[in-house]
Amino acid sequence: MASTRVVEKLGLPNISHTKPYKLQWISEEGELVVNKQVLIAFSIGKYKDEGLCDVVSMEATHILLGRSWQFDRKALHDGLTNQIFFNFQGNKVILKSLSPKR
Repeated sequence: MASTRVVEKLGLPNISHTKPYKLQWISEEGELVVNKQVLIAFSIGKYKDEGLCDVVSMEATHILLGRSWQFDRKALHDGLTNQIFFNFQGNKVILKSLSPKR
């Protein structure tokens, strides 16, 4: 998911969602209709990729990589170490959780 505000600020072009749906858990104001998507390029360390994200009105500037991204990348999550493992363009990628800054 990507925030509507982030999409607008970055001037990213929207794509009509092929299967619009309704969300309620993300908003205290009731149901939201998710009917737009955006292709976002991102990098985490040396890992660079892009993801098709649903555009949602939310107060967050994060990209939430969910099950569809994990499925597409055949990613495995190790619950004990909180790391995600997958292969991308012939390279093994390990995403580690960040430690909180004090």
